[in-house]
Amino acid sequence: MSERSVSRAKQEKRWYTVFAPEQFDREELGETPADEPEQVYNRTIETTLGELTNNASENNTKLTFQVSDVGSDAAYTEFKSHSLSRDYLRSLVRRGASKIEAYVTVLTTDDYRLQIQPVAFTTKKADASQEKAIRKQMVQMVEDAAAERTFEEVIDSIVEGRLSSAIYGECKTIYPLRRVEIQKTTLEAHPEEIAEEEATSVSVDEDDVAVDS
Repeated sequence: MSERSVSRAKQEKRWYTVFAPEQFDREELGETPADEPEQVYNRTIETTLGELTNNASENNTKLTFQVSDVGSDAAYTEFKSHSLSRDYLRSLVRRGASKIEAYVTVLTTDDYRLQIQPVAFTTKKADASQEKAIRKQMVQMVEDAAAERTFEEVIDSIVEGRLSSAIYGECKTIYPLRRVEIQKTTLEAHPEEIAEEEATSVSVDEDDVAVDS
């Protein structure tokens, strides 16, 4: 390909300004090039909460957004995942103390399925029964939070630290804690995907199941 052809190909690409979801105030995330608008769909972009809020203390919180709508020169995203940096999580670990993790899959009131991963750090080493009790309490509180909130409300509660603070308040009565965090949150399915799963699931009556005698 000649230099002129390469130059023409570059000129044909259009740049799309990428914006965060409305719950993140439609902050500008950057730009992405594409020959056709269809190529922009499903592209992901990573940023930090600190970059969105101009607060460097929140740079440990990473956010991933995915393009879900494209206009003439703009691309609009939806929340895809949230996570805390490895360096930050490592800084919370102490020798002779416990790190208690849980993995919870929940459905919000508006039928978004999320996987939420809370983690608790104790001041000293907890025994197995105390770790089990803390894990059970974390799971219950995450499930209760999702059962009472919409998708956006759950994400806001996680990103703003309200859910982790609530868990800390309850679990510290089981065993002294240094910190509770939501270390990762992932959007697993949209309402339409949930509806499709339910529509295609086959319910089987007990009478239809052959049982070997």
